[in-house]
Amino acid sequence: MSLLAKAYAADGASSVAGGIEQIAIVGIFLLFFYFFIFRPQSKRAKEQKNLMSSLAKGEEVLTSGGLVGKIAKISADSDYILLALNDQTNITIKKDYVVAVLPKGSIQSL
Repeated sequence: MSLLAKAYAADGASSVAGGIEQIAIVGIFLLFFYFFIFRPQSKRAKEQKNLMSSLAKGEEVLTSGGLVGKIAKISADSDYILLALNDQTNITIKKDYVVAVLPKGSIQSL
């Protein structure tokens, strides 16, 4: 065999190994993306959806804007709730802005 034939044979073997390495790197990247980005995000979205469906009149909630109030009315046909901040002040907000349901008596302790 000539020196040139040996060079071609060696070059072909390294390209196959390089292809397998690239596939392995892409596979590791996809696993990383799934476990560290996609899965936690879908878990948070599921928890938020469960929170929105469990809202009821009289619950004390915290909004993303930092407002704390008691749910006075929930519109069944829309995504809005009437939030009573105190005895005189009521505001209408979207359900999506509720970030947490507080324990009973939280407003009185503030």
